[in-house]
Amino acid sequence: MFRYALSMIGFVAGLFLFVGLCWYVCTLRTWYYYEHLYHVLVLIKDYLVLILTVIILMGWTLITHHFINLPLRYLDEIVDASGRLITSREEPVRLSDVLTDVEKQLNQFRLQGLQAQALAREAEQRKNDLVIYLAHDLKTPLTSVIGYLSLLQDEPQISSELRARYTDIALDKALRLEDLIGEFFDITRFNLTTLTLEPEQVNLSRMLEQITYEFLPVLANKGLSWQLEIQPEIQINCDPDKLQRVFDNLIRNAVNYSYPDSVISLSMGMVGGNKTVPIQPPPGAPWIEVRVSNHGKTIPPEKLRRIFEQFFRLDSSRSSSTGGAGLGLAISKEIVELHGGQILAESADEQITFTLLLPQS
Repeated sequence: MFRYALSMIGFVAGLFLFVGLCWYVCTLRTWYYYEHLYHVLVLIKDYLVLILTVIILMGWTLITHHFINLPLRYLDEIVDASGRLITSREEPVRLSDVLTDVEKQLNQFRLQGLQAQALAREAEQRKNDLVIYLAHDLKTPLTSVIGYLSLLQDEPQISSELRARYTDIALDKALRLEDLIGEFFDITRFNLTTLTLEPEQVNLSRMLEQITYEFLPVLANKGLSWQLEIQPEIQINCDPDKLQRVFDNLIRNAVNYSYPDSVISLSMGMVGGNKTVPIQPPPGAPWIEVRVSNHGKTIPPEKLRRIFEQFFRLDSSRSSSTGGAGLGLAISKEIVELHGGQILAESADEQITFTLLLPQS
């Protein structure tokens, strides 16, 4: 509107300036009756107000038409640029000088789209590689199971000690096969379903005590032990099954990447007062902090930044102890955020710590 008003004022001022200049030029000489131009000038003088009115109306019409069509031209330009963002993101967007801010925003969207596209391709490639690895790994335990069961069938007179040994090996390979098939199901569920919460009031203290107790045999196999600091009688409104999956993922991660004969610490309590925490909770409602820490190989910063990405695995080797689908931490992060919480991973001086903040709602 400012440019429109300025254009109208400029047009009217320019018109009167032009008329004044013409009037001044005409007064510099003497005009005679027999001159043809004299009669034209007299006619213009007699109808000057009418002529100026008509010119002003015509100018107003043209200026108004220009400024009405200008946004439409800008809109067409933006629509065309948006279409190019879809068909060809490699080239930066170029718009008129007046649309500099829009140009910057579109180019920012273009860069974000390129980054998201690259991340999606990378995640898809990681998933495809993982499926290939899993498919290959399925053959090994299956072959072992079939082999040892065939031995038991073909040698009925085998000693009880050897029979027990073959049975233990077949069972171990069958359990590994079950884990690998479970990873396939995790990949499918993560791609085809959306997590939804079914919240209820839960005693978080008892939940953590139960989970840590159930992990005692797993810890004993690696010579690990618990160091627990669980504040009693902490209530939280949450989806217990999904939150239990988060704790299960974090504890299994700590077990898999802990040094043998070390300690895994788990603490849970209310955040308040002057306590320093890695994640600062928003002010207002009370928050619960859960920390799972283990002694293991320090995670490099570049891997730590990607630790919650889909299909990202700290250990790229396919071992029975650490070979997973790379979905546990990604799913955990999604569950925590669905609860309105936050999750953070830290690693330094051969210490790995996961910190969760959950609202006590």
